Amino acid sequence: MAASQPLKDTELVDCATANAKQGVETAAHLCGYGQDLAGFQAELKKACDRMGVHFEAITDLITPQRSIIQDGLEIAPDSDTQL
Repeated sequence: MAASQPLKDTELVDCATANAKQGVETAAHLCGYGQDLAGFQAELKKACDRMGVHFEAITDLITPQRSIIQDGLEIAPDSDTQL
């Protein structure tokens, strides 16, 4: 669900991080910036700078751990009776 007003500071960074894999357009929309990509990126850069987080592009917020969790491998027995 998209934010009703543009998010700021840690809420913005959290939202952008959670939606970074979906792309900058989707992240901007869900963080309350609609089509204002420049405003979204400028505010996100300021918020990241205040938090000490390196930010040049939305892809900087995609962590290896997030990729592993989302692209994980399921290990399960072949059947209910056979391991």
